Amino acid sequence: MNEIEAAQAELIDDFRLFDNWIDRYQYIIDLGRDLPEFPADWRTEDRRIHGCQSQVWLRTDCADGRLSFAAVSDSAIVSGLIAILMRVYSGKRPEEIVAATPEFIAAIGLDAHLSPTRSNGLNSMINAIKHAAGACADAG
Repeated sequence: MNEIEAAQAELIDDFRLFDNWIDRYQYIIDLGRDLPEFPADWRTEDRRIHGCQSQVWLRTDCADGRLSFAAVSDSAIVSGLIAILMRVYSGKRPEEIVAATPEFIAAIGLDAHLSPTRSNGLNSMINAIKHAAGACADAG
């Protein structure tokens, strides 16, 4: 099991603790509240994720064979989704990110419980992360 598969399995286990979607949504919102600081000068147009209903900015860093990222949103739910994506992908090897299938989306029920616009935004964020990982792998 690689690092991303392990992170997804741990995330799926965490969501099994909640019996209903009200509690899951609250957990997602709580995760978003703990995001690291995202300085205002990082909120540039070239870092904005298009395809999201909310405003989302993503900053990536490729160093020492790993891709790390920071992101922020003006939406509580989307901030929580960012925190989930950071947990799964940030600090991981770019080759693993590119090859990974985001199985956690269906496994925790996001595919059935996010609005279509939120699902599109989540997919846009994943695509941006995978694109950055591909560029990181090519540069390495």
